[in-house]
Amino acid sequence: MKQFSLKISAVALIALAASCGKSGPGGQLVGTPTVMNYKAPVPLGMVYVPSGVLKLGASDEDIRGRNDAMLRTVQMSGYYMDATEISNQEYRQFTTWVRDSIAHVMLGDFIDDPNGNGQRVDFRKRINYNDADVQDQLASLYIPAEQSGWGKREFDNSKLVYHYETFDYDEAVKNPGQPRNNFVRKYDIGIFPDTTVWMRQFSYSYNEPIAMQYNWFPAFNNYPVVGVNWIQANAFCNWRTNLWRGERERNKQYFEGEFRLPNEMQWEWAARGGRQESPYPWGGPYLVNKKGCYLANFKPQRGNYAADGGLYTVPVDRYWPNDYGLYNMSGNVSEWTASPYFGTSYSAVADINPEVQRKLRENDPQWLRRKVVRGGSWRDVAYYLQVGVRDWEYADTAKAYIGFRCIYQELAPALTNAPVRK
Repeated sequence: MKQFSLKISAVALIALAASCGKSGPGGQLVGTPTVMNYKAPVPLGMVYVPSGVLKLGASDEDIRGRNDAMLRTVQMSGYYMDATEISNQEYRQFTTWVRDSIAHVMLGDFIDDPNGNGQRVDFRKRINYNDADVQDQLASLYIPAEQSGWGKREFDNSKLVYHYETFDYDEAVKNPGQPRNNFVRKYDIGIFPDTTVWMRQFSYSYNEPIAMQYNWFPAFNNYPVVGVNWIQANAFCNWRTNLWRGERERNKQYFEGEFRLPNEMQWEWAARGGRQESPYPWGGPYLVNKKGCYLANFKPQRGNYAADGGLYTVPVDRYWPNDYGLYNMSGNVSEWTASPYFGTSYSAVADINPEVQRKLRENDPQWLRRKVVRGGSWRDVAYYLQVGVRDWEYADTAKAYIGFRCIYQELAPALTNAPVRK
């Protein structure tokens, strides 16, 4: 009798709990109520690269590359990619933000956080860097007049150091049960581009004017940023993610995903523009259109750099885009990818969303610090413009012919063949 009464009590409690809250129609399973109608944002300046099947690897014409990029068929989930390479003006937003952040902290420009999270930097205050009093307060950020070579104080760009932290999910999964702080990675990265690349890499060539002007002069605003190494490109991606996340959180909007460098498979899928096995983003096999105009910025005609319309780099939106709306996937500047370079990479990757994973560590030998670059540049011959050709460079080196662009991936819409946004 006691057991029976306990069963009755349990049933009564369940009925009481169900009667006190909202339930589905007729007691059916309908899921928890949604707190918001989520509409994923479209990142400014990006285009959607749909899901599909990629025939990965060298084209039939690339006899040399067939041993390095063996043919594979893989499934790719969709993502957003920058329509153009990151420009000087866009990268300058990053360096300016870091400069102002450091200066505001030194000047004590703080306000109370409206969400109750202590104090935060007050970016609304303007800093007049030409004011002598401000320069005195920020003296440690300047090169003294007697050392600048110009007879006046000059901002020391080597002081632009960006600090960020990430969580290493891969290591956390491999080592369950360990404290989470064991997998927090901290970085302090000097993020100003190396403007000397124009002079160091081209000996016996007068490149001082472009070296002094390229990264800041307004005429070069829409040119691709160069002199940025792989480590700095990753720092930019982290800053861009946090910049957008912070704005959406302030407006109480949902945020997911992150900006990052594409891995080399994602880069190749985007570069092909839906044209399977074509050697170039526009199809192929020709480098000129019907009017005889070159379709990319590279080194044609045995070294006639200007024949294609650009002596060195050109604005990021020049030439025709591929069928996905992506500009200069071949030529102009080569592009960093997230992938480490191994000659046998394609034989080891998965069939769905393939990626080669090898984290960069401080004690790595130099050959393990190689990162894949793709697309060819203004100084390369046509061979390197092929979308299946792989090349590499050391992660901590900067070049006058390597830039980058970002991707932004959300898993849910990426499983469809077209964007769902209206």
